[in-house]
Amino acid sequence: MMRKDRIFVLGGTGFVGQHLLNRLARAGARSLVATRRPHRHRHLWLVPGCELYEVGDWEIAQLVEGMAGCDVLINLVGILNETAGRSFEQSHVTLVEKATQAAIQSGVSRYLHMSALNADKDAGPSDYLRTKGRGEALAHAAADAGLAVTSFRPSVIFGPGDGLFNRFAGLLRMLPGPFPLACPDSRFAPVYVRDVVEAMVRCIDAPHTQGQTYELCGPRVFSLRELLLYTAERIGRRVRVVDLEDRHAQLQARIFQRLPGKPFTMDNYLSLQVDSICASNGLEALGIQATDVDAVVPDYLHPV
Repeated sequence: MMRKDRIFVLGGTGFVGQHLLNRLARAGARSLVATRRPHRHRHLWLVPGCELYEVGDWEIAQLVEGMAGCDVLINLVGILNETAGRSFEQSHVTLVEKATQAAIQSGVSRYLHMSALNADKDAGPSDYLRTKGRGEALAHAAADAGLAVTSFRPSVIFGPGDGLFNRFAGLLRMLPGPFPLACPDSRFAPVYVRDVVEAMVRCIDAPHTQGQTYELCGPRVFSLRELLLYTAERIGRRVRVVDLEDRHAQLQARIFQRLPGKPFTMDNYLSLQVDSICASNGLEALGIQATDVDAVVPDYLHPV
């Protein structure tokens, strides 16, 4: 049982969020998940101790009301692509500013913030990484007002329901013939979603983690090409990867960002210019043995 047992969660309806809610339930915590559309996420009522809190405009007053009586704020909000209604600035910066102000006003004492590897408010190569960096800086600045902050910088996250191996598998099943791949040599250290949420849960009641930033990586480094080939092997597909040179990768991004769902954008291309690997792995510092993809991915990717 956690000492801080009532937790307000932003981004709790997403991939990482749903794994986190189940982990918090196993720890005996109660979760309050903020969402604009509770009716779309009624399945979360099945998670023990989980409630949904409807927010309309994400204004500070609404957030203060929702956080009343909570001990901890966890913010998992992040978007890889902008839409007409959601910008990087709104999701990664403005929301952090509002959430931290609301937490301070409502008496929340602990804040866990999800950032990203290579987040840098000044030197990030993409809007995604620069806004993630600004949000992380705002999160830690809230410590001056008495909020105990810990942030997390994961590499790409995998696990059942992920947007990594499942996305590649979907593309491989849909696209016949050679597979044109932008930035094939970009490197990642995929980290298991349950390791990520375990790291967050372990930090809640650990004073020595306050003020810290933890990079989170899995035990193996893959190039983007190797991730695609690994996925193809798991689903029983043979694929010929066509490595795109830089100018063709940029052309692909400019075309694909105009397609429904924006499968690849110029901002994604810019993010891929830096490797998503850890300088030091926070999982080890927190006493967690990183899970290899082979221990998990074959359970949810199957040959067709």
